[in-house]
Amino acid sequence: MNLETLIETLGLKCKCCWEKLKTTEVRGGYAGDLLSDVMANSSAGEIWITRQVHQNIVAVASLKDLAGIVIVQGASPEKDTIERASKEGVPIMVTDMAKFEVVGKVYRLLSEG
Repeated sequence: MNLETLIETLGLKCKCCWEKLKTTEVRGGYAGDLLSDVMANSSAGEIWITRQVHQNIVAVASLKDLAGIVIVQGASPEKDTIERASKEGVPIMVTDMAKFEVVGKVYRLLSEG
């Protein structure tokens, strides 16, 4: 499943890197807010589901070659986070849903696909 399908199916709002939505494949998911945990345990191609909004999330996503970041619970990424994500080509999406709900929906989509 590509990011565009994920966004459309879950009703996410994309904040940057729209040009990557059709070509970026989501191969799994990882949920967590502790950056060191995400660095240690996530894998390339996964979508990262978090409540964090600061620019360090972009560094982690870029380092791990993640498909993108979904920020939950109506949180908005900081301006410098969007700027850095645009420069590094890391798509950031937002939703009002709780992390638990997003994780369940992403898991179901990936399992069905």
